[in-house]
Amino acid sequence: MQRTAIYPGTFDPITLGHVDVVRRGMKLFDRVVIGVAANPNKQPLFDLDVRLTMVRETFAAEAQVTAVAFSGLLVNLAHEQQAHAILRGLRAASDFEYEFQMATMNRRLDEDIETAFVMAREDYTFVSSRFIREISGMGGDVSELVPAAVLPFLKSVRQS
Repeated sequence: MQRTAIYPGTFDPITLGHVDVVRRGMKLFDRVVIGVAANPNKQPLFDLDVRLTMVRETFAAEAQVTAVAFSGLLVNLAHEQQAHAILRGLRAASDFEYEFQMATMNRRLDEDIETAFVMAREDYTFVSSRFIREISGMGGDVSELVPAAVLPFLKSVRQS
């Protein structure tokens, strides 16, 4: 049986911190499905199709990584993808409380789906999509914090 994990997020945009979590997940799971969320409670900079494109381009060379768009319950996506785990990254202790609550709720919805946490590499503990959007929007250089596939999209937003 193939071990599949879902790595959910908004990925607005995907960062090297996200990439690090996926790469760590690839060591633990046979397949990692990146679930790009269409979250109605957030107003992303990039629309869903663009976010999905950035993620797919970032992992184009990785056969064990796929990306799908989703809305609704994460456990439903896990069922659709035949996943038995949710992959999450932790940057700091402050992430733990929220992630613990989410893991507990997901377990309540389906006790067969586990949550696996991986610690972010020290180089990326400060990186967040929000910081990337803010710095890039003010003309700052984020090229060492995002995959190369993201840079043209950030540039196009700055120019518009």
